[in-house]
Amino acid sequence: MNKTVKKIAFILIILILLPAAFLTINEMISLNQNEEVIGKIYSNQLDAILFSVNQYSEDVVSSWASKLDMFIDKVQNIEEKKIPSAVDSFRNQFPSVYNIFIADSVGDKHIELLGFDKNKNRNSTFQIKMDSLINYVLSENKVQVEKLFLYSQSGYRKLEPVKLGIPKQRGYFLLFIKKTNFGTKQIVGMFIEPQEFTYRILSPKIQEIAQGEFVISVFNNDEKFHLNSAKDPDLQKVQQSKALWIFPDYQIGISLVGQTIEDLVQQRALTNILLISLLTVVLILGVWIVYRNIKKEVELAQIKSDFVSNVSHELRTPLSLISMFSETLEMDRVKSDEKKKEYYSIISQEANRLSKIVNSILNFSKMEAGKRQFNFVDSYLNDVAENVYRSYKFHLEQKGFSFNIIKDESIPIIKIDEEAVSESIVNLVDNAVKYSNEKKEITIRTGMESNFAFVEVEDKGICIPEKDQKKVFEKFFRVSSGDVHNVKGSGLGLSIVKHIVDAHKGKIELYSEVGKGSKFRLLFPLSKM
Repeated sequence: MNKTVKKIAFILIILILLPAAFLTINEMISLNQNEEVIGKIYSNQLDAILFSVNQYSEDVVSSWASKLDMFIDKVQNIEEKKIPSAVDSFRNQFPSVYNIFIADSVGDKHIELLGFDKNKNRNSTFQIKMDSLINYVLSENKVQVEKLFLYSQSGYRKLEPVKLGIPKQRGYFLLFIKKTNFGTKQIVGMFIEPQEFTYRILSPKIQEIAQGEFVISVFNNDEKFHLNSAKDPDLQKVQQSKALWIFPDYQIGISLVGQTIEDLVQQRALTNILLISLLTVVLILGVWIVYRNIKKEVELAQIKSDFVSNVSHELRTPLSLISMFSETLEMDRVKSDEKKKEYYSIISQEANRLSKIVNSILNFSKMEAGKRQFNFVDSYLNDVAENVYRSYKFHLEQKGFSFNIIKDESIPIIKIDEEAVSESIVNLVDNAVKYSNEKKEITIRTGMESNFAFVEVEDKGICIPEKDQKKVFEKFFRVSSGDVHNVKGSGLGLSIVKHIVDAHKGKIELYSEVGKGSKFRLLFPLSKM
């Protein structure tokens, strides 16, 4: 049977668990790949948003440069004394632009500051400082300036952000090359304060883009500056960031509201893993249930097979003896009256034994069909136990058993079916006889426990393993290991005993210990049923 069950288990594993395991592993691999793709898609979307903000900021300052280009051409055609007011009017349109300069080349000593009266203040400290600052910035970024001239030759006007490079001085010059009406080229610079530009220009735009779904931030950690679309100073964590094109020291960052990309990906991955795991558990549970049911069916088939075999043996033995001795007597082979009497006695005993086996099977059949009727009458439990003891005493002593009865005379009358209780005690005594090999001692004992009267049968034979003690009362069950397995029987005796006790609303207690034997106690309620 074990080989059959193992074979079935192996087939189930091959047919169900291996495909399930393959599916699970494949799903896990696909899941990781899918989450990577999802992560990249989210990342690309956020990059696109950051790109749009950068593009917007560049478009703004590019439009300023175009207007400034035209404004410079216009200024050259008006009276010099009117230039400051014209410049002020221009700067009022673009409050983030603080100063504008024009230089012919790097190192130009005659740098023109738009809006500054050169005739009155050429030698002023402010003019000298600004000339020095602008020349310093241009000389420090000479390579970038030369590239701007090269771009201009190709017909492309590029804006180049140049940091002042002076400690504790914020601000950038945005440089571009302007073609004059005379065909020459000049360096034009707009001085822009980044934080002012962020507050005035970028803040409305990032709020428009975010729309409550994202938090877009502009920040500079060195300057401890942070502005975000949510206007919440505590929301300083960003998931992705890029340098602001027009102010490279400043970063523009973005994060999802509520959850990060990692959180979303992990949540999705966790959900899928849980679903796959649940599916795997369901499959494993299904396989286990199928295996368990098949195993039970196989075990039941084996038990029934053993039952038929054991019952056949139990029936064959007395029938063989009856047939043999009756044939001997019929052929008048025995001359001694004493011997004939012995043979008649054996035939009678085997007939009773056969009758008892048949009755057990019939009673079990009635019990299974729910048709067995019980006749509950007022009885003395001691009398029922005494009758069984007297019936078996001589027979057991002939087999070398020490057979005793210990009665508690204080047990009152209780309502029981005497025949059924007697049958239960007989079954227990028969079991004790079968499982007593070396130490042949059997004791019937009566007594009271709580609100119950009990009768118990104790032997000094083979013990019942603890793992099997709850199963011995199941129909057809027989212990599958040790010396107990070698004893022949139908496997119905204890099942019938349990049915009888249950009909009396009683209990069964089993005590079995290695080296001490077993004790079955049948408890019947004292109150009348």
